[in-house]
Order: sequence, then structure tokens, then C-alpha cells
Amino acid sequence: MKTLDLPFLADLVAIRRDIHAHPELAFNEARTADIVARELSAYGLEVHRGLAKTGVVGILKKGEGKRAIGLRADMDALPLVEKNDFPHRSKHEGQMHACGHDGHTTILLGAARYLAENRDKIDFDGTVYFIFQPAEESEGGAAVMIEEGLFEQFPMDAVYGLHNWPGIPVGEMAVVPGPVMAGTCTFEIAVRGHGCHAAMPHQGVDTLVAASQLVLALQTVVARNLHPCEAAVVSVTQIHSGEAWNIIPDDAVLRGTIRTFKPEVQELVERAIERLCSGIASTFGAQIGVEFDHRYPPTVNSVAETELCRRVAGDLFGASKVRRDELPSMGAEDFAYMLREKPGCYVWLGNGPGSGGCTLHNPHYDFNDDILPLGVAYWARLVEAALGRAGA
Repeated sequence: MKTLDLPFLADLVAIRRDIHAHPELAFNEARTADIVARELSAYGLEVHRGLAKTGVVGILKKGEGKRAIGLRADMDALPLVEKNDFPHRSKHEGQMHACGHDGHTTILLGAARYLAENRDKIDFDGTVYFIFQPAEESEGGAAVMIEEGLFEQFPMDAVYGLHNWPGIPVGEMAVVPGPVMAGTCTFEIAVRGHGCHAAMPHQGVDTLVAASQLVLALQTVVARNLHPCEAAVVSVTQIHSGEAWNIIPDDAVLRGTIRTFKPEVQELVERAIERLCSGIASTFGAQIGVEFDHRYPPTVNSVAETELCRRVAGDLFGASKVRRDELPSMGAEDFAYMLREKPGCYVWLGNGPGSGGCTLHNPHYDFNDDILPLGVAYWARLVEAALGRAGA
């Protein structure tokens, strides 16, 4: 495994832990954006602020080359109460960096500093845009940056993303072409029956029986409607109904999520859910309606850019450490919006077992500072590979 000499590694660790201790939610990453802008300016980069409210873009140019790439990191935290007790635990109650965005931001800052301080030694000719994006967690900050002119103001040939991943050993990376993260859609199903005394159910239409049958029936959508080689998930995550133990309520609401990789599969799943709602409504004499809210599209890596990333990762970690078996995932990622506009690749960087073996979005999670230099090295090598004069 090849590493970089990072004499400023202690600075990166301090920045990462400071950001972790001061998490900020979607579109409110003002303090984090201030840190990012301050650091980029100190490295000598041109800095632009204001896209998607708190977004920051740093620009590093070398030579006369017209080629340009974007490297993206997300900055926002989650609305979660942290349960760690180390010194850099969250100081903002109910907010936590439980997905490692503090690490992503720091890695990209480290890459910007390394490239700026060593630009005369590194073979690249062109422009690197360092994109620090707000609001990845459920709020679509990438889409907002694009709508507000990200790719018009900063024209680039390709864009690349990175996410730490617990469960993948340190010194390994997962890289695959095609779909790597699912598209996500939420659904809400409103069930209306006829309330009555629970001791006299024959006088009403039991909303909860209809809703319960629907929960079970929804489990057949994937198993009995999709081709066995296709992939999708339908999960009911909420049921809200009733206020008393002796009243059958009028109404119930079911909510959940759908995950797919293809638009045609999403369409098939939605039509199947609508049929089930109609059939169960007829069976029980209830009224059932469903609404879908399409969120992030699938994250799809382009072939050429993925092959470039695989070569870089193989050179850095060793070919046997570049994995294919972890991806794709049914999780979602708003970097998908950027990959709809530009070719590029989204990779997973091994974070080790995680804090106590926990996964992302866990109140005990903490980014592994040992992988900071690995992430910096990956970005630096990728810039050299994508913009190197040898490839011009």
C-alpha cells in the first residue's frame, strides 16, 4: 500500500474532530463552511461561496490545460443524539456526524492542501474543483447546487465522490461501474374505515385490520412482481392510528420507502402497490389512497471513469484490495444528481470495523482518523491520473 508524506496530518485530525464536535444540519453548515473557506484560502486556492446557501467550491489550476474535474465532499450532519463520550463528541444536542461527513470534508481539505503545496512536483495540467456540498442527508443539496449553476460556473469534464464505509477493512476500497446506490421514493398510504366501539366491531369498518393486511400484502410486491434477477426493496416503517384501547379508529396512515435501481422497476413497484391498495379497500369496505414522493435517483457510475478509479485504487492499495462484492447498496446518495449531469464515479473507502462494530447512522459512530491519509492519497492520485500530461 502506497501512502503520502503528510506533515500536516495532525492538523487534519484536529479539523476533523472540531467539525465532529460542532455538527450542523442541512443548509445550516455555516460554521463548517467558514472552516472550509478559511482553509482553502490559506492553501492559496480561489474560493467561491453561496451555492445552495452554504456550499463552497475551491479552485486549483495548473498549466494551460482545458481539462477539469470535480471532487465532492458532503458537510452536513444527522438529527441524532450522540452516545459517545470521547472529548470530541457533539456539542450540539440532537445533532451528530454519524455518517462520516466530517471525515469526507477533512479528506478533501487535505487533498486540496497536498495538491496546492506540491503542485510543482505533481504531474497534472488542468483544473480541479473542490466541491463542498451541504445537505446530502435527505435534503438534496447536490440538486440545489446544480440548479443554482454549479456546472455552468465551474465547467468540468467529470465529477468524483467518496464515502467512508464501515465493514470494509482499512486499506481497501469498493469500486464498481453502473448502479452503486439505489434511487429512493417514499410512500404514504391513507386508510379510512368507519370507527366504532371496539366491543362492537360489526358496526364499523375496521381500519386497522385493513391496514394490517396491507402491510403483509406489500411484502409480496418484490417477491411476486419483479423478475428474480431484478432488485428492489419495499419497507413499511411507520403505522399511525388510534388513540384509545376500546375504539376502532376511523383512519390509519402507513409510511415507508421504496428502493430501486431502474425507472421501469420503480414504475412496476408503484403500480403493484396501487393494485394492492385498491383490492384490499374493496375486500374490507375501506377507502385507501397512496401517494409517492420521489427523492434521490439511483447513483450510477460511468464505465470509463470507474475504470480510472479502479486503476488508481489498485495502484494505491493493491489490486486485490479493490473490491467488487460490497456494491451495489440499497442505500441512497444525492451524489446521484451530479452523476446524472456528468460522467464520474462514486467509491467506498474502507473505514474498518467502525466504532464498536456499529454501522453508519448509529449514535456510537465515529469516523476513523487512520484513513484520512488514505483518502487524501486517493484524491491526489486520481487528480494526477485524470489530468496528468501523459493522458492529455
